[in-house]
Amino acid sequence: MRVLTESETAGLIDDDLALAAAREAFLAVGQGVNFPVIIGHGSDRANRFTLKSGAMAAAAGVKIGSYWPGNDAHGMPRHSSSVILFDQSTGRLGAVVEASTANAYRTAAADALAVQALARPDSRVLTVIGTGHQALHDARAVARIRQFDTVLVAGRRPEAAAALAAEIHAQTGLDARPEQMETACRAADVLVTATTSTAPLFDAGWISPGTHVSAMGADSAGKQELPAELYPGAALFCDVVEQSRTIGEFQHASAGTAITALGEVLRGMASGRTSAEQITVFDSSGFALQDLTLATALLKRSDIERQAGDH
Repeated sequence: MRVLTESETAGLIDDDLALAAAREAFLAVGQGVNFPVIIGHGSDRANRFTLKSGAMAAAAGVKIGSYWPGNDAHGMPRHSSSVILFDQSTGRLGAVVEASTANAYRTAAADALAVQALARPDSRVLTVIGTGHQALHDARAVARIRQFDTVLVAGRRPEAAAALAAEIHAQTGLDARPEQMETACRAADVLVTATTSTAPLFDAGWISPGTHVSAMGADSAGKQELPAELYPGAALFCDVVEQSRTIGEFQHASAGTAITALGEVLRGMASGRTSAEQITVFDSSGFALQDLTLATALLKRSDIERQAGDH
């Protein structure tokens, strides 16, 4: 059994690897299988974990994502992520890949794919709602896809929004600044939400025609970042339709709402944006095939670097 520790995968991951692994996973939706998500808790109910499992031609396994809020007191991150790959010939453990840092890249890569496929090519203003570490990863990943002039950051705490804007500027060189929520939404060509919200973050009327919206926060029942009033007339996309309707943003969409898997757009089997004025919405609840392709890519890169070192 192979083991990649968190420090190893943090040194191996980058945006290019994450984007390539995400593309592979989205293209595999329909051929691979994502099993129902299991959400549990520790002995202390405040400590939560999620199991996302799946199988595809190249790999089968499970991702365990945990959220232990008390870790602050230990100087440790609240979130952690590990991927277990099975040896498909024996059913024994083939590899354990700790991937908390890499998981943030993986989530952001899904956003980047959606922006690449759905956002207007002339998009110039990126708005980010949320001020946590995932918002930073998403902003950086999306900024590599379109030639933005400006990044606007909106959040509940002005000081946190200002700090994130400064870090986005430091990492991308783009003009980034904190902004009031309504102003930031109305100005957006691309709007990314990366929060743990359980209620809509903005009014549907604040979203201008032609905007692309990526919602990255909903991954369990009850979470919600977007107003359902945004959906009529918009084109809706997600990673896995059944999962999005159950634990993702589209659990709040009406039963008859048309939703398209982004993988179908990437494979040329479905249309993406059909006009410059159309609002497009992408929901990412995160799916197991992403974790399998990410872990496999990290193992391959580790092998390449080890072989290079041997020489």
